[in-house]
Amino acid sequence: MTSPLLDLPGAVAGNGPDAPVAAHYGSLYGEQRTLAAGEGFVDLSHRDVIRVSGPDRLTWLHSLTTQHLQALAPKTWTGVLILSPQGHIEHSFVGLDDGESFTAHTEPGAGAALIAFLDRMRFMMRVEVTDVTAELAVTWRPRGAVEEAASWYDAYELVPRDQLTTYAAAAGPAAGSWAFEALRIARGEPRVGLDTDARTIPNEVGLVGPAVHLDKGCYRGQETVARVHTLGRPPRRLTLLHLDGSENQLPDVGSDLVAPDGKVVGRVGTSARHHELGPIALAIVKRSVPVDAQLTAGGLAAAQEVVVDPEVGLHVRPLR
Repeated sequence: MTSPLLDLPGAVAGNGPDAPVAAHYGSLYGEQRTLAAGEGFVDLSHRDVIRVSGPDRLTWLHSLTTQHLQALAPKTWTGVLILSPQGHIEHSFVGLDDGESFTAHTEPGAGAALIAFLDRMRFMMRVEVTDVTAELAVTWRPRGAVEEAASWYDAYELVPRDQLTTYAAAAGPAAGSWAFEALRIARGEPRVGLDTDARTIPNEVGLVGPAVHLDKGCYRGQETVARVHTLGRPPRRLTLLHLDGSENQLPDVGSDLVAPDGKVVGRVGTSARHHELGPIALAIVKRSVPVDAQLTAGGLAAAQEVVVDPEVGLHVRPLR
């Protein structure tokens, strides 16, 4: 849904899945610094929003997902995944419960598939799943300095869509999606569907903890998550790439990540120009690739900064 905030002074529309909202309002680096300081807001009103209502909603969602939702405190944002039987990420959303319903947002265009899956799993449970994207818009407004924030999720807000312009006037200054993405990438926060592929498991991209609760009952795909967490060494790992900035370009999502010997060793995800770090990107790379290996991302030289340690999980490996 195209945002009315594209009518604000200086607004320049984004591209790809973020085309319906502003990429920036005239000052990419200034907008990043504003957000990093804990001020301003980001229009994410193009994200799909769903609502799960009914007395069984939290028990039902708890049984289907990676997150512990039965005792979820009211109005507490949390990340949630739905996995395949093999542990691959199929759906991702961020939501909160208000005591009457659980409302969540997901990637633009991903809501229909998520609702379809949930509807198939209702059986006799007293729940109802509805698309409320036309009713509610998503924004992101930091509560303090981004570097000190405990959770990226806590800064999300749901705004009545017909009040979005009024909200912007009170919450400003506005920052675009490019500023939001640059800070997210620098934090090593993967965007499911862009920084992941159909084979991605949560352990590979640092989502065990933020979106996967390790102290809950069985859910689809749990065996894979638990095995890798316990024994360590996921097959791939998320890395932050520091890109060669001598050329005015960024790699496309899905570009090959290439080792010095010419072999493809991974996949590039999202990229951005950061106000302090310069051009950066997230990528998934084979665990066997040394963390100090110099790589090529979409034709650009790239140095790595560890996001997910290749030995993650070994600290709980049983002694023999």
